[in-house]
Amino acid sequence: MFDWLEHDLLLTITHCEIASSDASFRRYFRVKTPDGQFIIMDAPPSKENIEPFIRIAGLLTQSQVNVPIIFHQNLTDGFLLLEDFGSQCFLDQLNASTATDLYQSAFDSLFKLQTQTPVQHAGLPDYDQALLRRELAIFDEWFLGRFLDIQIPSATWENVNALLTASALEQPRTCVHRDYHSRNLMVLNYDSPGVIDFQDAVIGPITYDLVSLLRDCYIAWPEQQLEQWRFNYFERLLQTGLIHCSEAQFNRWFDLMGLQRHLKAIGIFSRLHLRDGKSNYLGDIPRTLNYVTTVCATYPELAEFNHFLHAHVLPILSEVEI
Repeated sequence: MFDWLEHDLLLTITHCEIASSDASFRRYFRVKTPDGQFIIMDAPPSKENIEPFIRIAGLLTQSQVNVPIIFHQNLTDGFLLLEDFGSQCFLDQLNASTATDLYQSAFDSLFKLQTQTPVQHAGLPDYDQALLRRELAIFDEWFLGRFLDIQIPSATWENVNALLTASALEQPRTCVHRDYHSRNLMVLNYDSPGVIDFQDAVIGPITYDLVSLLRDCYIAWPEQQLEQWRFNYFERLLQTGLIHCSEAQFNRWFDLMGLQRHLKAIGIFSRLHLRDGKSNYLGDIPRTLNYVTTVCATYPELAEFNHFLHAHVLPILSEVEI
């Protein structure tokens, strides 16, 4: 990395520190030079493909979503020299007094992403039934099977899969960031938020990013506040013509989309712990599972699954140290 920076790019590095690491194999370093401060993405080509990041960064820039400028790229070694958005993400700044303004900026940025990114010619993969089911399978394999060592009745699990995929696929389609939450939105002095971690973007259900933001795995808000934010965004989509449905239909899509996402997230948190030795995500499972049980209690079609969770999952999880 330093060879590329100093000999190929002719940068003088005065300081280097780890900026962050995420749930993938990517690592990020902050480097200081006499000309300014930058972020280096280090994505080993054998583990990560940085081409989607480069392509989607260009796509979102055209949509006026504020993503980091890519100053230089090295596809052979998996390095990118990026604009530095600083180290303050929404999660660091969110509290009762800041939430209104921060979330409004997040809604504005999401609205640009959804209204100004072309669905037909974006070159993004479809969030299709196969992908939705593969994601749900992570919950079954890694959380139920490997972490808790229990099995769910196949008929119950198939019912969950069928219900959630059908609901996702009947929604209007838009560009989906796929990880639009408080850790991936950076607080900036100008044109905030800075949006990161967008390389897995797809074309898919219109409620996906909204539920990622409002039912965040890392921070929870009172339901009344969440409902107001959701309604305001629903009205905005309705007025723009992106949706043509009742509020009740939108809320159902939102709830079931959140359930799909949260089951996947719980599976990923378990996999990060068991496979990758990244156990710090385990503490987010109870909050995320609470979203799951709350939604399951709301919809009669999920009564069997809700019973399974209360009879088998929650008692075992209560005895696990996380």
